Parts: sequence; C-alpha cells; structure tokens
Amino acid sequence: MMKKIFTLVFFSLILFSCNSSKNKKTDTASKLDGTWELNYITGPRITFDGLYPNKKPTINFDTKENRVSGNNSCNSYTGKLVVTDNKIDFTQPMAVTKMMCIDNQGEQVYMNTLQKITSFDITDDGKTLNFISGDIAMMRFTKKEK
Repeated sequence: MMKKIFTLVFFSLILFSCNSSKNKKTDTASKLDGTWELNYITGPRITFDGLYPNKKPTINFDTKENRVSGNNSCNSYTGKLVVTDNKIDFTQPMAVTKMMCIDNQGEQVYMNTLQKITSFDITDDGKTLNFISGDIAMMRFTKKEK
C-alpha cells in the first residue's frame, strides 16, 4: 500500500512540474504580445535619428498565431515567430514589401541586426524589450500603447 501511495505522489509531482514549466514558457512568450517601437540599435556610426528620420521601426508579436510582423522604417515584414523561453530566432525567411525608399540604410541595419538576435529580455514593468545577441543588448524597444 505504501508503495502505491509513493508511486502516486511521485507521478503527481512529475505531472505538476511539467505543467508549471509549460505555463512559465507560455507566460514568457506572451509578454511579447503587442506592438513595440525601436528606440535604440547598436552598431552604426550614424545617430538613431539619422537612421530613422521619418519613421521608427516597429515589431508586432502574436504568440497565439506564432507570427511576427512590423515595419523596418520603410517596408513591412512578416514571418514565423520562433520563441522558446527567452530564446528567439529571426533567421527564418520573412516576407518583406519592396517599396522604394529614399535612404534605406536604416532599413538594412534593422533587418541585419534582427538576424543576429538570439534572446530577449523584458523589464519587470513590461514596457521595455531588449533584443540580445550573445550577451550584448543590440536593440531596445518600447511597448506601444493600444
């Protein structure tokens, strides 16, 4: 009898821990949901306002549909969202519109930097999203209000 109780408790703990892990993963990814506006990008020797004089890039996450979309300051893009815990992958091909842009250097910097991102971090207040490559914060976004 004691063996049966121990086995039942053991399997209950395993099931509970698996369920907790699943919920944590969903919670982490769901914090991405919504639209974010870029306010910092590392790398270029041009000022942020010089790269994006007319329109700041945005990124939109829909974790229920596993979709990512946005605007890179000139063209719109969309693709599959690949996220596990705080790891994120933008190396999958994305559909991008091909509008003619006067100076597309900001667009190129944005899309190239996005490809290098390996993880993300969201501040406790949920208002700032950092995209990280290795251990370096490469991009910073602010949550846009609805």
